[in-house]
Amino acid sequence: MLRLSVALKAAVGLLMVESIIELSFVSSMVAWLHRRASKGFTFNYDGSTYLLAGEPLNIMVDQGHTSNGAAGTAFVIIGCGGILGLFLRSWSRNKSGGAATFARSIYYLWLSFTIPAFLLTTGALAYVFAVTNAHEGQTIDVALAASLDGRKYPLDDWTPQNWFSAVLNLDLVDARGDIQSHLHVMRGWQYNLIPMFIVQLGVTILALWEFFDGRRQLKATTHDEHIARSEK
Repeated sequence: MLRLSVALKAAVGLLMVESIIELSFVSSMVAWLHRRASKGFTFNYDGSTYLLAGEPLNIMVDQGHTSNGAAGTAFVIIGCGGILGLFLRSWSRNKSGGAATFARSIYYLWLSFTIPAFLLTTGALAYVFAVTNAHEGQTIDVALAASLDGRKYPLDDWTPQNWFSAVLNLDLVDARGDIQSHLHVMRGWQYNLIPMFIVQLGVTILALWEFFDGRRQLKATTHDEHIARSEK
């Protein structure tokens, strides 16, 4: 039981680290899109220089919102809620009364959220990779982009990762290094969902395992006490 409790607390702490990394990556991408990418990029084509809008007309951002929601849920409800719930459960052990009952109910509430939160992360992982892979390899029509005079590129639907990968295939005047750096961040929050999923799976399994192991030990202790009283 003690080893399970220690492992669970360590897993909750690791999940909080993973979720903070995910939130930081997504926030960094959003800030850059508004601060820098919104100004557009210049590129060379057919001997002239043209302005390309920083975002296409049909940019898909739902996968970023989903990842952000999964990471926020993991940090606040499973991480912070787990610290509180496990502390209150430990405090209420061998206690009775309204305060102890309330403390245990907080722990049970947290435990009941572990599975839905894990399913949210699973859904975010599947959705982000499905959408990104579905638009892999798209390219920008350079002649059309040159004719737009800075207006948003109208063809196709794009994820941020796919769009900026295609932008890097243009003959950019500047900002190539900046785009490459932030493209790594975009791919970072996409692939960070994998370790976050694994850690959260571990938290969910350990939380349920510890709960049922505690119930089993409690039943065994109660049974032994009942036998001892009967012998007296």
